[in-house]
Amino acid sequence: MLRLLRSQRPKGSPHEPSSGAEPADPLKSLVAATLRGDRAAERTLLVTLGPALLRAVRGVLGATHPEVEDVLQEAMTAVHTALGDFRGECGTRHFACRVAVQTALNARKRAGYRSRHTPSLAPDEISELARDERSPAEEHAATARRNALRNLLDELPAAQAESLALHVVLGYSVDETARAMRTPRDTVRSRLRTALATLRARVDTDAALLEILDVRS
Repeated sequence: MLRLLRSQRPKGSPHEPSSGAEPADPLKSLVAATLRGDRAAERTLLVTLGPALLRAVRGVLGATHPEVEDVLQEAMTAVHTALGDFRGECGTRHFACRVAVQTALNARKRAGYRSRHTPSLAPDEISELARDERSPAEEHAATARRNALRNLLDELPAAQAESLALHVVLGYSVDETARAMRTPRDTVRSRLRTALATLRARVDTDAALLEILDVRS
């Protein structure tokens, strides 16, 4: 199961596992100016963060979820509100994506959303397909697995779901996840282990999920 979940992490992710210190934050000055009330800096910051926030929201909801744009706007508002509590424990993008993941997870639970079908490919996924040279059948299967994993996230406690989303869906290392969540590294590891055990138990009792996720005993 762990190998399967790791296979869902984005290829070529800029968030490969690392135990080093968080690199210098290029958005630090924009955050400071935004907190001083500089509206131009605020707009620049949100525009700069927009693509990362969109990827986070799509990662949790699915690229063709009908509420992606609404949840993205909600996430941007939530990021702006949360900046006052940001103490630079991680990079601004990691902090903002954590807020976006929380927002998207809450939206899923609020709407009771479930992916009951395989959605059509969104433009970003079509580009990814072209780069990876996957066949339509392979992409269809990969999309079904992503949707199944997203639905399983809904059944986890919030902290476990958030940890798993950051680590698996966005590809953050354990250290990056811990910094973004302001949580000790060992706590994140424990949450991931517990979440994986829960998901394994859930999958093992559902023949349809076993088939979708291609889990071998």
